Amino acid sequence: MGFSRGLSVYPSAKPGPGESRSDASQARLYFYFAVPQLLCRTSHTRPAMTSLDIARTLIGFDTVSRNSNLGMIEWIRDRLAGQGVRSHLSYDDHGSKANLLATIGDRPGPGIALSGHTDVVPVDGQQWSSEPFKPEERDGRLYGRGAVDMKSFIACCLSAVPKMLAAPLTRPVHLAFTYDEEVGCLGAPRLIADARSRGVELAGCIIGEPTGMQVMTGHKGMRVYRCNVLGREMHSSLAPEGVNAIEYAARMIEFVRTLAAELRLNGPHDPCYSVPYPTLQTGLIRGGIANNIVPRDCEFEFDFRYLPDMDVEAAVDRIRRFARETLEPEMRRIAPEAAISLSLDHEAPGLLTREDDRLTYLGTKLTGNKRIGRVPFATDGGHFHLAGVPTIVVGPGSISQAHKPDEYIELTQIAECDAFVQRLITHLTTN
Repeated sequence: MGFSRGLSVYPSAKPGPGESRSDASQARLYFYFAVPQLLCRTSHTRPAMTSLDIARTLIGFDTVSRNSNLGMIEWIRDRLAGQGVRSHLSYDDHGSKANLLATIGDRPGPGIALSGHTDVVPVDGQQWSSEPFKPEERDGRLYGRGAVDMKSFIACCLSAVPKMLAAPLTRPVHLAFTYDEEVGCLGAPRLIADARSRGVELAGCIIGEPTGMQVMTGHKGMRVYRCNVLGREMHSSLAPEGVNAIEYAARMIEFVRTLAAELRLNGPHDPCYSVPYPTLQTGLIRGGIANNIVPRDCEFEFDFRYLPDMDVEAAVDRIRRFARETLEPEMRRIAPEAAISLSLDHEAPGLLTREDDRLTYLGTKLTGNKRIGRVPFATDGGHFHLAGVPTIVVGPGSISQAHKPDEYIELTQIAECDAFVQRLITHLTTN
């Protein structure tokens, strides 16, 4: 048994009373910018104390991606066990990090996954007004690293477990919490493979990244490539007899930049994104050991954010050909051992769920907002999509508050997420 597209868990995507077909299919997309919470209808002003308490606890775990997440994962596992819910952990290769998958409800058939990542980005060098891993509530906001990205969503899911257990669910709910999303969505493929091997069936997945509780049906894919340039060392007074790896890396970087400018001009384009074209940018470079030595080695990494339906390999092959056909022949006229290699470091696949998919329709019903869009950032949702699982992104807070000093989430957004999960539970008891 594997993942299933068993969509009978959703209502049919047909117009309800007073709706047109275009309303029901959610055909109009809107541009997703930094403050989507302003668009969300809300009558909820304060979250459940349980959700707030759990969010504070989760923020207190320093789960920066370079660290282990086991403290937080084991706390969640133990909390669920105390409520009679068994969890299954799938570990990384070193055993220092783990995903958690737990199933609530004993009815057979494909269920809904509520998914969030447990890792957070670093706080190094940032100027915070309070301790990043000591959550503070002030002015109607909860502050702390991970408050919005994305521990508050996980807290809302955990807070709702007693209600899930008490409800006569017609389909199971799966809690799917991953490691290392922030450094390339590394944990999600292992969680999906583990779920498949254990016969867990998914009719759909809701990724709780911050969207202001607005339904998002897509995002760009992300690839990170590593380029290694091997030249020839030489005393700098004899520079023409060497091959300067940094200089050839610079020419590679300039080609990547030129390709990025070409894609910006010629596309492909998709106006549903705030940046409507693919992007490339070089983020890291390392090379050389001293000013008076022609550098033998240089390595750089570049990031490629691509539209879900574009031919990524065709674009990357142009970079490879430039190295193979233009640069390497020049280098090898001096140093036959010189070489340039390009390798894929990691990838987060793109997400593109149909506007008329029943999961999209369900999401808009649960949020009470018919507008849908696409987010500019990558999520674990791309891996679920790649595995054939319909996936949407909807969660509390604004991405504009993530990855920065004094990260926060509005308490009203946590309250909205509480209500969203409760409406999902109600739906799964009547459909």
